[in-house]
Amino acid sequence: MKSNIQQGVETKLPEEDRWDWLTPIFLGGLCIMSVMFIQSAQAYDGGNEWQKQIIWCLAGFILYFGVSILDYRIFLKYAHVVYGLSILSLLLVFGGPKIYGASRWVDLGFFKIQPSEMAKFATIIMGASVLSRAKIGDLRDSLKGIFHLSLCFFVPMFLIFLQPDLGSTMVLPPIAFTLLYVARIPTKFFVATALLFVALLGLLGLDVYRYYQHKSENLRSSEPVVAYEDNALLPLKDYQRKRILTFIAPEVVDPQGIGPNWNRIQALIAVSTGGISGKGLGEGMQAKLGYLPPAVAHNDFIFAVLAEEWGLVGSAFALFAYAIVIFGCLKVASKSADLFGRLIAVSIAMLMMVHLFVNVGMTLGITPITGLPLPFMSYGGSFVVTSFLMMGVVQSVYRHRKEFLL
Repeated sequence: MKSNIQQGVETKLPEEDRWDWLTPIFLGGLCIMSVMFIQSAQAYDGGNEWQKQIIWCLAGFILYFGVSILDYRIFLKYAHVVYGLSILSLLLVFGGPKIYGASRWVDLGFFKIQPSEMAKFATIIMGASVLSRAKIGDLRDSLKGIFHLSLCFFVPMFLIFLQPDLGSTMVLPPIAFTLLYVARIPTKFFVATALLFVALLGLLGLDVYRYYQHKSENLRSSEPVVAYEDNALLPLKDYQRKRILTFIAPEVVDPQGIGPNWNRIQALIAVSTGGISGKGLGEGMQAKLGYLPPAVAHNDFIFAVLAEEWGLVGSAFALFAYAIVIFGCLKVASKSADLFGRLIAVSIAMLMMVHLFVNVGMTLGITPITGLPLPFMSYGGSFVVTSFLMMGVVQSVYRHRKEFLL
């Protein structure tokens, strides 16, 4: 008869050992910092978004612990329903209000929701469901699963792009490739897609260069301005091309720094003047005096406010907290009871990493300004609550893991 060591006796852990308490502690720390710096960022216009952020964070924590108690495999059963509702909500935005020329919100009367945030979660769930059921082998055997996953991601990406929201659109491809990698799709596929990505990047560069030439010719010409969209290589909006061009050649697009390059310059000033320990909470000048515009200081550029007031030490602490949360997701993935849970945990970690890298990167001037919020810190109910929902699912994967006690 085989011993327990040979068999590996599967035993459920006691309830008190099934919670990962480190992650919610650091999430709470990030939320406290969020409220503090949103209040500081709105000193110029006296906004009350910090009070609303408290409500969103509390609602998020309630949802977090509620979802944590559920068995995450319920999402495998109802993945199609969650995905279908998210697609429907993305369609509803086109009949909703336009803010800054974009249709990204559904107005419920007492507040607005941004369906693209929920769509990210729904797409992750659906993608994980597709690959956990798919037959994965050599490239030919895997093509059906790859096709279904591509279709799953293409629909929300297309609808989000039409809003237009290029930043949220670009979050989804890294998640798709992460799912495929964890599912062990053959290397040949990644080589082929890497070559395709290089080709698309070259096409984007050519499109932006032609846009720059077009604008230069219009400035020199006395004739009426001709729209570039008629000869465009890619279906981008002019402001999106301008953002990319501002990142690549800011001195060309905005040599005086008073146009599209303004936010980037003010964020860099905020970061650089913060020094090692910062100026102190509420003492940052860029947001307080309105140089960092009130419209972006409390959301897209909240990290700039943090860096100015808490300096390098505070910024490092915030990044350390994010590292704990992200690596916690990866740890959960390694302990998952099945492929579905592993795919969810890793893809949520990737989503957090992309948001973190792009948001902090645009504050430091190393990534284009795309409007991606900083998880758990930027103001915004839809993203805060959805982020807590996703982390709650990861906690559920951890709670329902299988341990082998010898």
